[in-house]
Amino acid sequence: MVKITAKIDGMMCGMCEAHMNDAVRAAFDVKSVKSSHKKGETVIVAENEIPEDALKAAVEKTGYKLISATSEPYKKKGLFSF
Repeated sequence: MVKITAKIDGMMCGMCEAHMNDAVRAAFDVKSVKSSHKKGETVIVAENEIPEDALKAAVEKTGYKLISATSEPYKKKGLFSF
């Protein structure tokens, strides 16, 4: 699994966060997506890597701008993980 942190420019409110989450879910097969307009970022957890150019196209289709995207391996933190 991969955790992708995308810096997004243009989100101003909670509705912007919802638009971004919906756009990412519609474009890619993701486990979870969470946006924050205060931090200016969207955090995506997916099974496979998402190409940055595809992510940029999905973000810019909604009217926002992708500034950067970084990815790192994701380890699930469950109730019984040690």
